[in-house]
Amino acid sequence: MPVRGTHCAGVEVHTKTIVVGCLTAGPDGTGRRETRTFGTTTSELVALSDWLTSRGITPIAMESTGEDWKPVSNVLAANFEVLGVNAAPSKNVPGRKTDGTDAEWIAELLRHGLLRASFIPPLAQRERRDLTRQRTILVQERAAGVNRLQKVVEWANLKLSGVVTDVVGVSARAMLAAIVDGQSDVALLAELARGRLRRKRAELEQALDGHGPDHHRCLMAQPVTHVDFRADQMAACDPQITALIEAQSPPADPPAAREAQSLTPAAPPEQTPDVEGAWPWAEAVAIGDRIPGSGRRVAEIMVAEIGTAMRRFPAAAHLASWAKLAPGHNERAGKRTSGRIGTGNLWLRSALIQAAQAAVNRQDSFLGAFYRRLVARRGVKKAIVAVAQKLLTTASTLLCKREHSHERGAEYLDERRTQRRVNRLRHDLETLGYTVSLEPVAALVA
Repeated sequence: MPVRGTHCAGVEVHTKTIVVGCLTAGPDGTGRRETRTFGTTTSELVALSDWLTSRGITPIAMESTGEDWKPVSNVLAANFEVLGVNAAPSKNVPGRKTDGTDAEWIAELLRHGLLRASFIPPLAQRERRDLTRQRTILVQERAAGVNRLQKVVEWANLKLSGVVTDVVGVSARAMLAAIVDGQSDVALLAELARGRLRRKRAELEQALDGHGPDHHRCLMAQPVTHVDFRADQMAACDPQITALIEAQSPPADPPAAREAQSLTPAAPPEQTPDVEGAWPWAEAVAIGDRIPGSGRRVAEIMVAEIGTAMRRFPAAAHLASWAKLAPGHNERAGKRTSGRIGTGNLWLRSALIQAAQAAVNRQDSFLGAFYRRLVARRGVKKAIVAVAQKLLTTASTLLCKREHSHERGAEYLDERRTQRRVNRLRHDLETLGYTVSLEPVAALVA
């Protein structure tokens, strides 16, 4: 097997210790192996960096699982090419499971170019990504608090959700706060309604006539406080994300963050145009905001997860495959097995799924027509995933060209199918030796 590098290192990362296996070339050209153990504190990581430098190591590979590898990568990325690799392809041969042999095996695979680097975005993008992911977590925790509140309200036989749209809206929130404070007069509680909900005061009086025990007030107070606290935290994240997005454009990727490493197989020749340059993140978010079904938050998540440099992915289909929105390709003995999607980037995929569910609600849109064609044959879930993939590939194309989205309309698919049929029939006639000239027939007026 050909050797692509002579000085490589594999790192086995744990919470308290790091085991490093080095492969270097001796004076006579033979390979030398060295294994050494370090701690995970900052001083130990600096010592690790100095030791690797003294051995002439350039590329380093480690399994990108969990959270322990991230601080190690951050320290070593300043001086080395750090590859975070998937743990499945780098798994050692059974029966040879020790930290030292695992580190040497990773270095051996790296030396022969058998490892594919995972996508590690540059530092500026990771800062934005951390904030958008934190906001997503807060949204999920707030939704969990709303569900717990709804459960306690039902326990107390308060049928508030049958009258109000949002159980934590302004009116419902005021009623629940009064109930927690000990108010039990349904007429006074119904008077707390605001806006058009005041027309339903009679229904509110019946819905608020509960028969739950007194301890339900305590159970209501906790999720109400939780929901308010998470809402305040979400509001605090928004200006920080906006400030980072509107800041100066991120610099180009450092060598350690490039996916196409010198020791990995070369990318296909059909490369996507490189548009990273210095164009601002705010423009990229504005482009994503114009995509049907998307919004400001979805656009911020999308740009924070994939960045603006589409050259990282040879084509839009590669980006969809990385996000695990493309069907799986599994074949054995000439038969296709399960084609379900993988795990991929859950943060990006969940945002795109939500955007897809919003986009298909428009009856006069291209995505709505695309969804209706698929849902009859594939079902709701597969059709939604296909729409999410379409959104991601559309965003990739728009970011490459720095163009805004425009609606093609629900008739686009029918027109394209008609044109393809015309082209096919014309080709068949030309193959038979005919010269074809087509003219559209005007519609007959009744």
